[in-house]
Amino acid sequence: MSNTDIEKANESTDVELPLVAHLVELRSRLLRALGSIAVAFSCLFYFANDIYAYVAAPLQKFLPESSTMIATEVASPFLTPFKLTLFVSVLLAVPFLLYQLWSFIAPGLYRNEKVIAIPLLISSVLLFYTGMAFAYYVVFPLIFGFFTSVGPEGVAVMTDIGSYLDFVLKLFFAFGVAFEIPVATILLIISGVISAENLAKKRPYVLVVCFVLGMLLTPPDVISQSLLAVPMWMLFEVGIFLGRMIKQKRD
Repeated sequence: MSNTDIEKANESTDVELPLVAHLVELRSRLLRALGSIAVAFSCLFYFANDIYAYVAAPLQKFLPESSTMIATEVASPFLTPFKLTLFVSVLLAVPFLLYQLWSFIAPGLYRNEKVIAIPLLISSVLLFYTGMAFAYYVVFPLIFGFFTSVGPEGVAVMTDIGSYLDFVLKLFFAFGVAFEIPVATILLIISGVISAENLAKKRPYVLVVCFVLGMLLTPPDVISQSLLAVPMWMLFEVGIFLGRMIKQKRD
């Protein structure tokens, strides 16, 4: 083999080794992330029925004394709490999952990017949890009280446990994502995609979009739509305020 061939082989090896190392690290962190979810699930599975009872409490307290929740499929009494427990396990593991993600991407970031990224990651997790808590403690009592009170006379409200879980998970996700609006707004401002002043000028359009998203992401009633749209608009205003302050400080 000539010297030229040896140099080319060395160059090829220098290029491939870092990529292989990154892939190995990525696999390791993915396995750790899945392991954290598995550990959380194994600890919570024994309490699966209790967890479901806690999530179903906002509806059950509005049901008449003669009504209960029902299971219309053979496997629903097992699969529905199983599905909810898995969802809760992922939520509990989110901080560790983000830590694994941060450990993987942090070496490629500049110092000033790390200073901004860490607070944004922490705030995004807290805001997502806050959105879910808002849905459970504020939205659920209002919409379930409304739904159970407007039913036709003589119709017994007996909700399927699987359908109820799909319904509340959709609302949990919708409100969790909606509460991420300040983080998205701040990122748009500090990255220079759009200025805080231009975002403020688009406030009427944003308000319309909030109500459209509220209509698409929530059940077809005015109460739940407004309960999602109004906080989205308020969080948008908070994002503009914080984004303007951070941008001025950086400049």
